[in-house]
Formats: sequence, structure tokens, C-alpha cells
Amino acid sequence: MGATGLSLHIGLNTVDPDRYDGWDGRLLACENDARDMAALASDAGYSGTVLLTDEATVEGVTAALRAAAARLRDGDAFLLTYSGHGGQVPDETADEPDALDETLVLYDRQYLDDELNRELARFADGVRIFVLLDCCHSGSGIEVRDLLTPEALRDQFGTADRNEIETVSRLMPVDRQGTIYQRDKDFFRELQRELRADGRPADALLVSACQDNQLASDGQVNGLFTGTLLKVWDKGGFRGDHRAFHRAILRRMPGSQSPNLYLSGRPAESFLAQRPFTV
Repeated sequence: MGATGLSLHIGLNTVDPDRYDGWDGRLLACENDARDMAALASDAGYSGTVLLTDEATVEGVTAALRAAAARLRDGDAFLLTYSGHGGQVPDETADEPDALDETLVLYDRQYLDDELNRELARFADGVRIFVLLDCCHSGSGIEVRDLLTPEALRDQFGTADRNEIETVSRLMPVDRQGTIYQRDKDFFRELQRELRADGRPADALLVSACQDNQLASDGQVNGLFTGTLLKVWDKGGFRGDHRAFHRAILRRMPGSQSPNLYLSGRPAESFLAQRPFTV
């Protein structure tokens, strides 16, 4: 009996303004990204779940991750794709007072990177986990608007106006991050303490849309990262391994947005040497 492949595709074109201090986080291409990645995964032999906008709540995402973890065994494959806003909250439980937790901006609240790690760590040893994040989610994202020069912003977005950029990039506006964190600080502090006690990093391969001091671009049809990935994949025509796939995407991206490859825990070298999306 062959390996099983399950996938989860999350795309949010808006968030619930009642939960985000009146901000609806409107984007154009994230639902398209999720659908297109689900089609790619299906063609590759995965059985997929798609969560769009108001379906992509913390409860919905967590339930889908746990259902996949309960089914998959050593040698099986799990693919997670996310398109939406990224944000950060201060991690005041860590040793470094300026530490930040990166977040996925789900429909009802921000989902901490440590929460995602906890769910991925539930998968059985030997499950091949591949995560693709088309969002701004860098550790230095709180300062990202000060790190980027007007020239760099014009090159990427055609404008250096910070307010306009927040409507065409996938960074949760910095002022909203601060306001919402202050409102929900006690909740996040308690959650961070609980997660800190949970332990080990998940074994996974992650490719993200940009570097720490960059912003991920939205688009009319796909996000820039997802659209480039789909072109490189070429409907299955790509034949290299995961590192070659990352390099090929990187070569096609502008210098203002350079996707990052990151290894969490200790994913097997045999997995890294496989063609992407192999079940």
C-alpha cells in the first residue's frame, strides 16, 4: 500500500472586523491562491481541504490540522499552504524582552507560530511536512516599515505611501498590531506560557514568501510568491528537489521579495531530496 498525502489550503481575503478593531484586512488574491494550490496538490495525489476567509478560524484550522495528524503515519505526506496577512505579537514569556511571535492572521484572531508548531508536532514521526506561507510574517516585521527605503517600496509597489502599501501587501498594519495586542495582551501571554511548556519543534520544511525586512505582495490573480511558484511548478513539469524548487522560485522573484527556505526540527534529508509535492 502506497503513502497517503493530505493537504490543507487556507486563504483569507478578509478578516472579521469585529475581532480586529474595525479592520477587515481586505486582500484580492488569497482565496485564489488557496484554490490553485489545492488543484496543484490534487493533481499530485493529495486529498485536500480548503478553508476560505470566514471558514479559516482558529477552531477550523486547528480541527483540520488535528484530523490530518490523526490519519497520517510514518512515510505519509502533509502539505499546508496559507495565503493572507502576517503579523507579530510580543513574546513576553521568552528570555529576550524584545522577542516576537510571528502570526497568521486568521479570521477571528492571530494564530501564533508556536500554535502552528504545536499542531505540526502532533504528526507521527516520519510524516513529510511541507509548509508554504504567502504572507508577511518576519521576526522583524514590527519595524519593517522603517527598514524599507522609499526607493525599495516604489520598486515593489509603485508607491512609497505607507498607507497605500498596507492595502497591497500582506503585512497586518503595524498600528493595528499594537492596538489589538494591547487589547488581547493577557490572553496571548497566557497562551504563550502554555505553548512554551509544550516543547519540541515540529520536523517540517517551510518556504515563506519573503525575508525579514521585506513585504509580500498581493496581486490581482495570485500573490506574487504563489503565482511565481505555480509558474516554476509548470503543472508538474518541474523535476528538481525541494532546494532546487526554492532556488528556481527565488530566481524569478524581484530583489525586493526573496522567498526564504527554513528547516524546522530535523526533517529527513531523503525528504528534502525528493521532488516537491511527492506523495
